[in-house]
Amino acid sequence: MEILRKNASEHMRYDDSDIVPLLTFDALSELDLIKHGFTTRLGGVSTGIFKSLNFKKELGDTEENVSENYRRVAETFGITPDRFVLSQQTHTTNVRKVTGSDAGKGVTRPRDYTDIDGLVTDVPGLMLSIFAADCVPVLFVDPVKKCIGACHSGWRGTVGRISSEVLSAMSSCYGSRPSDVICAIGPSICRDCYEVSDDVADRFKKEFPDHTGKILTDTHNGHFLLDLWAAVRITLEEAGVKPSNIHTTDICTCENPDLLFSHRASHGRRGVQGAFLMLER
Repeated sequence: MEILRKNASEHMRYDDSDIVPLLTFDALSELDLIKHGFTTRLGGVSTGIFKSLNFKKELGDTEENVSENYRRVAETFGITPDRFVLSQQTHTTNVRKVTGSDAGKGVTRPRDYTDIDGLVTDVPGLMLSIFAADCVPVLFVDPVKKCIGACHSGWRGTVGRISSEVLSAMSSCYGSRPSDVICAIGPSICRDCYEVSDDVADRFKKEFPDHTGKILTDTHNGHFLLDLWAAVRITLEEAGVKPSNIHTTDICTCENPDLLFSHRASHGRRGVQGAFLMLER
């Protein structure tokens, strides 16, 4: 698979040797206490605009296809589908503490929560599951306190600093310190492809007044190019994460529509890929 990559110091690893291809970060793969991976649109059974590894039947895919896609990802990670715990994303900054009683929610049994864009846990064997198709998936690992987190950070979540909310939840629930946390900013839309209106840009100018030049590029036509990767990184650093512990993707969803679902590239006709993170011990 040919992947169009950004010029970056770090490259995500693409592995298609198993049932479902995965994109991973070496910095997380080196940690023996977790499993992680970002899926692509390859390796599933869905058809049409959902071809082939879509995880959301609410978009119009069949329940049978989506269930089989989860089964395939579970097999790739060496678990069963009743170990997934799904977010319920509505572009909020809400974070849920996940316990053993949540196992399987969203896959093998219904979720009893709504409006959850972030998840944290210290329970081994639960696969935190976040979904996106241009928005930024962010993974968090604290190898000291042995707890993890994941969030979906679209522009609303990013300007609302959901990544900081995840770190706060890890601190309050498990005693985690941001300086110990390793973070991964997953495949999502890059600045070059993400043009936004001036009202969205104004939200970022207000929230990040000292970093406007890093986050926004004026196109001089009433619009701006928005760098979500930079905004998430700034949020993490200001929350106390060490810059050396922040790992950023070099893969844009919009520039790789044959590999990844992209809302912009498909004009909204698409599925979603997943970001998965689990404590092993």
